[in-house]
Formats: sequence, structure tokens, C-alpha cells
Amino acid sequence: MTDLNRETDTPPTDRPATPDAARLVAWGQELLAVHARLRDALEVAREAVDTVVNPADEAADEAGPAPASADPRRMVGLYCHGFCQALEGHHRGEDVSVFTALLELRPDLADVVAELQRDHRVLDHLLGELSRAVDAGADAATLDRHLDGIDAVMETHFRYEEKRLVDALDEPALAAALSRTDRRAALGPLA
Repeated sequence: MTDLNRETDTPPTDRPATPDAARLVAWGQELLAVHARLRDALEVAREAVDTVVNPADEAADEAGPAPASADPRRMVGLYCHGFCQALEGHHRGEDVSVFTALLELRPDLADVVAELQRDHRVLDHLLGELSRAVDAGADAATLDRHLDGIDAVMETHFRYEEKRLVDALDEPALAAALSRTDRRAALGPLA
């Protein structure tokens, strides 16, 4: 029988050497995971538009019956607004926490961070337009166009950010600088 830590049920070799070591985060890897979750959330919003606003007979059959109390337009609003809040929260956290700490350690990345923050403002505008379209009861084609625009900018932004920052974010000095920072505060609600 393996000797387990009674508090964590982990073998002794899996325990961090110090309590602080458990707090260190590979922020670049966490960023990649959050980007994957945001891509998934966009697809969920897209599927909601496709099946709820403009359902095909077979899509409705696969999804099963909606709850009697579920207003289809309200469901689209929940998914689209949820995606908007997740992406906005992610960018807000980066701007306030991650980029600030990164620039203190790596001022050579200032131009990269400035470009990413410009993208954040563009995406904020696009997300606002999507929210207004959802609230106005726009048709599926209109909502799809909004989602397509967001998808294009978001994907370009994510790829650039991943290419330029993941290695820097995984540096131990950044992990130490952000060791007391909550992941969700730094990378948004999907962290």
C-alpha cells in the first residue's frame, strides 16, 4: 500500500517541496488552456444561434426537447452574453494583472502588449455589437455575422499572443511575481 498524505490523498513524491511551490503557475500554459475554453465557449454560442434561432429539424431532434420554461431567444442571450462576459473578463484580467507584471519583468515586450491591448479594445467593440444584436432579437444570419467577426479577430489575437508571450509567461520570475494572484482575476472566469 502506498503511503498517502492524509490531507491530500497524494503520494509523498507528488507533494510540493514547499507550500509556495504549490502556488506557482505556468501562466503561459494556463493562457493556452483559457484560450481553448474561450474557443469552446464561442462554439457553444454559435451552436445556440444555429439550433435555437434558426433550428433545422434534425438539429432540434438531436438536442432533445427544450424545457417548457425555456424561451429560445433567452437561451441564445444566455450563451452569447456568457461568452461575451468570459472574453471581456479574460482581457480585463490580462490588462490589469498579467500584462502589468510581465512588463515589469520584460519591458522589451511593451510593443507586443500594446498591440494586444488594441485588439482587446476592438474585441470589446465587437462584443458590444453582438450584445446589442442579441438584445434586439436579431435573426440567426445577423448573429452569425457578429460571431464570425469576433471569431476572426479573436483567433488572430490568440495566435499572436500565444506565439509572442507563452514562453515569457512561463518564466519562473513571472510565476513568482504573480504567485499571490488568483487565476480567475488574472485570466478571467474560465481560468
